[in-house]
Amino acid sequence: MPPADNTRFLLEATHRRSADARQRAEAAITTAARGVGRVTVAGIAKTAGVSRSWIYTKADLVDAISALQRRNPPAGRPTPSSATIESLQTRLTAANERNKQLRTQVAQLTAQLETAYGELRALRNARPPR
Repeated sequence: MPPADNTRFLLEATHRRSADARQRAEAAITTAARGVGRVTVAGIAKTAGVSRSWIYTKADLVDAISALQRRNPPAGRPTPSSATIESLQTRLTAANERNKQLRTQVAQLTAQLETAYGELRALRNARPPR
């Protein structure tokens, strides 16, 4: 006796699970649209009980989430304040002072190196030839 062909039932169950997952995801998006705050794929996936990768395979769901994100910008996140002219001036003055110190140090080291090269040359010239 040949084995029973259950593929039709498996296929129907797969379609039911997929439709159920889509319905839960759409309901989660609708619920998120009513709320205030940041909407994320991870949050929708968790609420719907589906994986993020599954949502990313559904372009229409991703588009709906993106639209919600544009409509509800992140709340509570402070915007970076630009530096004041006074603070920039202070930083520039400090940088100029540090550059001045470094230029002085380089000049001193250059003078020491020149002296050392001169002494080395004098020692080499002072040796008797072999």
